[in-house]
Amino acid sequence: MDMERMMQAARPHAVVVPYPCPGNINPALQLAKLLYLQGVYVTFVNTEHNHQRVVATDGAEALRGCDGFRFETIPDGLSAAERGAHDYGLSLSMAVSQRCAAPLRELIARLNCTAGVPPVTCVVPTFMMSFALDVARELGLQSMSLWGCSAGALMGHMKLPELRDKGYFPVKGISFVTIWEIYFSIIDWIPGMPPIKLGDISGFLRRTDDPDSFGLRFNESETRNLAKAGAVILNTFDELESDVLSALRAEYPRVYTIGPLGSLLRHHHINNDATAGDSTSLNLWKKDTEFVPWLDAQEPNSVVYVNFGSHAVLTPEQMAEFAWGLAAAGYPFLWAVRDSDVLAGLPPDFLSEVSGRCRLTTWCAQEHVLRHRAVGCFLTHNGWNSTCESIAAGVPMVCWPGFADQYTNSMYACEVWRVGTRLDDEVRREQVARRVREVMQVENGVRGSAEMWKAKGEEAVCAGGTSHDNMQQMVKAINIKATDS
Repeated sequence: MDMERMMQAARPHAVVVPYPCPGNINPALQLAKLLYLQGVYVTFVNTEHNHQRVVATDGAEALRGCDGFRFETIPDGLSAAERGAHDYGLSLSMAVSQRCAAPLRELIARLNCTAGVPPVTCVVPTFMMSFALDVARELGLQSMSLWGCSAGALMGHMKLPELRDKGYFPVKGISFVTIWEIYFSIIDWIPGMPPIKLGDISGFLRRTDDPDSFGLRFNESETRNLAKAGAVILNTFDELESDVLSALRAEYPRVYTIGPLGSLLRHHHINNDATAGDSTSLNLWKKDTEFVPWLDAQEPNSVVYVNFGSHAVLTPEQMAEFAWGLAAAGYPFLWAVRDSDVLAGLPPDFLSEVSGRCRLTTWCAQEHVLRHRAVGCFLTHNGWNSTCESIAAGVPMVCWPGFADQYTNSMYACEVWRVGTRLDDEVRREQVARRVREVMQVENGVRGSAEMWKAKGEEAVCAGGTSHDNMQQMVKAINIKATDS
């Protein structure tokens, strides 16, 4: 073996495999860039479908890569008919879990035969991609899994089988008693977690009375499969979720808390290279920047930012209630709505009512928006990435969860961290206006709590902070394994 090949062989090579949705892709990309900046060779794996979407949105340059960081693709396993189906999310989950192992195995074999590329030493999938852990084990490779939700959500998911065994779900029927059981049954025995309503442990518990629901079973199995990974990586920081993290560390041999990921990445002083630069996301929708001059012209902490994420689909009635609630609140607001057809459907009298203090956009760089001096409140669905970014920016929240772990995140944000206030499931314009006004008041306690958690998050990612040090320990473990290989 010549000297160049020996040097390549000594360099660790991580293959990062995110589930093909923005909520997993973007934190996985942040993690991949952090690994690259620590000297790890990185291959970032998109699905062929998402690769084409990114190219169509941002051009091929967005996926150009650089020396030591490359983009590759595998198929997602969906047929054209499945991709157009009403239950697209269900079809995607099933296809990925059942049809992607062989393409990943073939990709790793090809990488190992590619000149100038060190042998693959580590596989890093996200949640819902546990087939990659099986591939890593088959090939004798190190594995780490990036759990894309909070530590609290992980512990809640871990207890789903026990909740089932104790008869908490599935709940039959749709009577008032059923609704009461789902919303108000208090679970107070989950290690490391405060007392929590049954319906706040997972949105899937609110959506089915079927004991064999694929959504529930898939989440249970994927959570159980985390035990196959050599380590679990969490986008959180120790002080934010200290109690539940202590309980999790009794369950898993290695838990690395390295969040907030966006903050940690910025602290590494990345250059302006297209791959290792300031961009921390791959855009599946066209990003709008035309609102920026409008935002720049607003007073500090005066703007309400509204975004319900990439998954939520609001009914026309819900859109109208939110619209008139925001209008009545009296503050300028920036509202990101993915579907331009929905924007076009807003009533003309609403647009005239809020003329000059409303800006509508289809998609934007959320982390940059939240860190803008003008933004003083975030009306959010409480996806974990959004919740983390809001905490990192010190922006208090008005919470309207609607899916999966969002209920857990909202409970923690409002009841534990005290950085938000929650809306009822049924949207009412009067409550929207009232909650927004409460959060925007300078003397409100949630604003002080938000600033406190922002400062604690900054401490965690600075040299000597827990997330900074955990990142160093994680990279050290990857390097040691690569040297032993």
